[in-house]
Amino acid sequence: MKNDIQNREDVFLLVSTFYTRVRANQKIGHFFNEIIEDWPTHLEKLTDFWETNLFMVSKFRGNPMRAHKMVDREFNNSIEQEHFGEWLNMWYQTIDELFEGDRANIAKNRARNMAHNLFMNIYMSREQ
Repeated sequence: MKNDIQNREDVFLLVSTFYTRVRANQKIGHFFNEIIEDWPTHLEKLTDFWETNLFMVSKFRGNPMRAHKMVDREFNNSIEQEHFGEWLNMWYQTIDELFEGDRANIAKNRARNMAHNLFMNIYMSREQ
């Protein structure tokens, strides 16, 4: 039996394990590797984001929607729903390998909603 996500250390383990895999992924790794220059700082920011989402603490400062739209523009509007699907499948797999429980399920559900909302907003913001 695995533990649920219980604290910031667990969130950091999830985020760092996940993004190590993302960076090596053939389908989506390049979006991250070509944009993010300071991975340690980015992992802390992502940990803040997920800690805020899972524990309702007020640590995250940023605008994920704006950031993802900028990345899409940098890649000539080439981010597609399949890329978010790959990201989401990897997120689920990483959670399932490391954790189980209510917060693990919340992390999956919030990621699914985020992936959908981010892609739809990216797509709708593109110049037609």
